[in-house]
Amino acid sequence: MKSILVIAAFAGILGSLGAALYFMMRSREDEAGQPRPNRMATALAMRVGLSILLFLCVLLAWKLGYLQPTGIPAGA
Repeated sequence: MKSILVIAAFAGILGSLGAALYFMMRSREDEAGQPRPNRMATALAMRVGLSILLFLCVLLAWKLGYLQPTGIPAGA
């Protein structure tokens, strides 16, 4: 269950990064020549927000004991 939430968060982060790329490649004006709001900046801001939220959730899960570190020992 925990890994599904992390995978979903990563998918959201990658999706917002892809949306920013899409909006960057599109024209900045609509058909009438009017400037559009900067949706690329909004997508990048969403990516940053999702990344911070994921980090805070992992940190909270570690503090509550849901996640245990299993990495390489420091002395090895």
